[in-house]
Amino acid sequence: MSKAIEVLHLSKLYRLGSIGTGHLSHDFQRWVAKVRGKEDPYMVIGKQNNREAGGKNDVVYSLNDINFSINQGDSVGIIGRNGAGKSTLLKVLSRITSPTSGSVKVRGRVASLLEVGTGFHPELSGRENIFLNGSILGMRRHEINAKLDEIIEFSGVERYIDTPVKRYSSGMYVRLAFAVAAHLEPEILIVDEVLAVGDAEFQKKCLGKMNQVSTNEGRTVLFVSHNLTAVESLCNQGIYLDMGRLVMQAYTADVVKEYVSRDLSAKRMIRSTAERAIGNEHITIVEAAVENGSSENPSDILDIGSDINLKLTVINHTKEEYLSAGFDLKTAKEDVVFGSGSKIYCPIGIPTVHTCTIPGNFLNDDLYQLDIYFHTQGMSKLYAQRNMLSFEVKDQARANGFLGKINGMIRPMLKWS
Repeated sequence: MSKAIEVLHLSKLYRLGSIGTGHLSHDFQRWVAKVRGKEDPYMVIGKQNNREAGGKNDVVYSLNDINFSINQGDSVGIIGRNGAGKSTLLKVLSRITSPTSGSVKVRGRVASLLEVGTGFHPELSGRENIFLNGSILGMRRHEINAKLDEIIEFSGVERYIDTPVKRYSSGMYVRLAFAVAAHLEPEILIVDEVLAVGDAEFQKKCLGKMNQVSTNEGRTVLFVSHNLTAVESLCNQGIYLDMGRLVMQAYTADVVKEYVSRDLSAKRMIRSTAERAIGNEHITIVEAAVENGSSENPSDILDIGSDINLKLTVINHTKEEYLSAGFDLKTAKEDVVFGSGSKIYCPIGIPTVHTCTIPGNFLNDDLYQLDIYFHTQGMSKLYAQRNMLSFEVKDQARANGFLGKINGMIRPMLKWS
């Protein structure tokens, strides 16, 4: 299969707070080195783009020695934390900015949707900007005319199509810009998180169009999003960036699992300490733990078939002996699987243990988080904590046989006949 994009040893260097090196002579030396094919003399080797840490140097790598290739027709999701270098990578691939070092080969016409209003002239109408964007992509007027009605209908801004786009809202901008990018038949479609500006209905419409472009029309799609569910459903390949470096390129499900597992370390037990009590003036959580409750599989591993016990040891500081306790079980991607709650007897001032059992053969092979909360019987809020506990359920039998994960959030054992 032919390669749509090839990236070799790509790096992008930025000097914080200034443009260029700060000296005309230094900028000239950089230009001379580039013309001669030599290394930039003012590059600083090994600096990571870690936004959480200070540094003695004002030079950072937004991208650092990245290598990957993308086949024609692939739909690729690019994920990572804020500041990982995702948007910079798309700008380099779109030729909006040039790399500091390395090479990028892009085969085919590229349509990019990176920021609201990118590629639009504010004084021109929506209709005129459609023709302008088509011309930039190298299309002839009759080719654009053939797609014009379809673009306008998809965008949903027909009433304002002859109005200058400087009067458009950000949502209208994105609607028209995406419609243009998706319908003018580029070989490569690049879409950043800019779709988040649109409403839920339009986002769904865009995801459907990107899926059609990739699956049915064989065009290449690069999609940056923090919505991991959308990335998994749309993309067959994933790229994970962290602090400007390429961590992983593989099947999307594997990349997403690596990303969330790094971001979410399993925390199956927490305890209150003398230095830090968990709770408030109403409730103290002495201990909270997720335990293997299956006698058939007594190991510490939470297997698919294991019963899972959520144990809460609490001290009640209210004047009521009966309270309401509950939890929300979520995936690592923050999708709620289910919630549960119950009235509990909680003597005032005495530590009591309360257990809720999730049966085996119910949860799927995945990472999970627990939000814990307490209320009065009248449902007045007493205490709540998001992501108090986290744990992983493993399907050891399928993992050993390399069969992969079964689809879905839950995996009940059902009877077949």
